[in-house]
This record gives sequence, structure tokens and C-alpha cells, in this order.
Amino acid sequence: MNLHQLHTGPLSVNTYIVPLCENYVFVIDPADCAFSGDEGSVVSYLNSKNLKPLAVILTHGHFDHVSGLFSLKKSFPDIPILIHSADSNMIGADSADMQGRALAQMGFDEFLPFVSNLPAANAFLEDGKNLTECLASYSFPIEAKEALGKWQILHTPGHTEGSCCLYNEGERILLSGDTVFYHSWGRTDLIGGSEQKIHESLLKIMEYCEEDTCVYSGHDGSSFILGENFY
Repeated sequence: MNLHQLHTGPLSVNTYIVPLCENYVFVIDPADCAFSGDEGSVVSYLNSKNLKPLAVILTHGHFDHVSGLFSLKKSFPDIPILIHSADSNMIGADSADMQGRALAQMGFDEFLPFVSNLPAANAFLEDGKNLTECLASYSFPIEAKEALGKWQILHTPGHTEGSCCLYNEGERILLSGDTVFYHSWGRTDLIGGSEQKIHESLLKIMEYCEEDTCVYSGHDGSSFILGENFY
């Protein structure tokens, strides 16, 4: 499977364009915005390849992973946005409150206008379900539904309360957001973070995923093999 990686937003998030079938894809963690000078870059890539995004999946709600929602919703107004319910207050009409608290912790208040009044979630990621189940109320081509069904949701709190990973067992791919990095894991000192919970989540990932799983994280440049990281 050829995932396409874009580095977007002020903290160079890894935005992934994940192929499904034909020219259908889903988008992980869009972060492009005017602040970082890359507003519209995700949409531009999709249009340049004639790709049809079926959903936007947010691995968690931190400001650096969600600021591209405006551009995607403007170009694809019917596209559903999915996030875990525990992080759902980090997007939507009241997003300025939660985002402002996190930005204040980091001394990055100037970014608040770019994550205020964000588009809201249309559906939620749920532990143990696959993307087809999470998007049950939406109508997609049969082949696309089958492809979406291969992506399992793992709720992995610790970086945030609603952090999630997506696992495709057949392809041995884990989209880890900021839960797993190469020989490391996500920070736990921001609102909703927990060192205990993230270690529990790492154990869950190691128990659930095969050792030869290729991990694509939310930051940094390259993928790595899970078994070389923790086992």
C-alpha cells in the first residue's frame, strides 16, 4: 500500500493520504493553514491526483493536527470528520476554549485564530470498530466500504484522552498519530495527557499488532517496524 505523506502545519505534522480503491482515499490529520504558509496544500494534492476523499480521520484533537479542517471542508463540504468522542470538544464551534488552554501551556497563543470555530465531528472513532462501522450512516461504493473495513480503531489514551491509532492487519500498517514514535512516545504533559495511560496504550498496541507492523507516526520523516521499536 502506497500511503502519501505530506508535512503540514506549524509543527510539520505527517498528514497521510491513505488509498482505498480506484481513486478513493481517506485523509489523516490535515494541518495545512495560512499561519504555516501551506493552506490548501492537502486539497491541491488531492485535486492534482484526481483523488476523492471519503473521510477525514483525526488521530487526536491537538491544534497541530486539525487546522487543515477548514480547507478540506471548504472544498469537500460533505466529507465526514471522525475523532474519538473524548477529544470531540477540541473541534467544533467551541474549539477555541480547549485549544486555547493547550496553546497557552505552550506559549503559542498566536495560533488560536487558526483553530477556533473548527468544523465539528460528524461521526466518532470507537475502540474495536473498523472505519466502515464508524461510518455506517454514510453511503459509499461497496469496494470502498470493504477497504475501509480493513482499518481497525485502537483507542490509545495518554497523549490525549481521545488519542487513537488505526491498524490494518492485512497490510501490517499502524497509523499511530502521536502515540508511538521511533523509540519513543507522545508527550503527556498537556491537558488530557497521562504517562500511566500512554504506557498502558503502548502495551495494548504491542499485544494487538504484529511485530512486523510498519508504523507511520504523526511527526518525523520515516516509518519504522514496530518490533524493532519495543519488542
